[in-house]
Amino acid sequence: MGLLEESKWRYATKKFDPSKKLDQDQVDKIVEAAYLAPTSSGLQPFKILIITNTELKEKIYPIAKNQQQVIDCSHLLVFAGWDNYTEERIDYIYHLITSERDQGKDQYKPYTDYIKSIYLSRPEHLNFEHIARQVYIAFAYSIAMAAELKVDATPMEGFNNEALDNLLNLHEQGLKSVVVLPLGYRDAENDWLVNLKKVRHPKNEFVMEIN
Repeated sequence: MGLLEESKWRYATKKFDPSKKLDQDQVDKIVEAAYLAPTSSGLQPFKILIITNTELKEKIYPIAKNQQQVIDCSHLLVFAGWDNYTEERIDYIYHLITSERDQGKDQYKPYTDYIKSIYLSRPEHLNFEHIARQVYIAFAYSIAMAAELKVDATPMEGFNNEALDNLLNLHEQGLKSVVVLPLGYRDAENDWLVNLKKVRHPKNEFVMEIN
């Protein structure tokens, strides 16, 4: 199967079978897909937290508006973005880049000076909005990889970000939660959405050709 067929197969799973668990190789591949995703200026301004602890998932449950998928899923991925761009964060990744490529340490200085002049002069909330957009690119890669592996997933924004950040001590790490992704296997007999037709806007309305 290719990406299009896998995308037709997947849906936002509403009911997981809590008895079915992912193996480590599957989790690794789903995370690796996000790890390899493109980000603006190659900054990769986010981290992924992998949660399997039942007690912790139960604490997240009310924070996630009592969505049962949080508890029943095999693994819960939390995508957390940097709270802001800083000179140190930009320099760190470009130090890694020049080291891995055996390049001079100032190879990209004109470019990093340029992006610093933009990012470091902007309000924190505008930088975080930009960071969150980078997170969603990687998030989409993880969803696509999950579908390729026939792993069910539920993209989830419906949670209290501040409460989750406090629970996971994200502020102390300079991070803020953006989106979460429960992973597991559908309970096909009890999921009301599983057999319903996937509906999208008509393509002639969705696609606009400009000649």
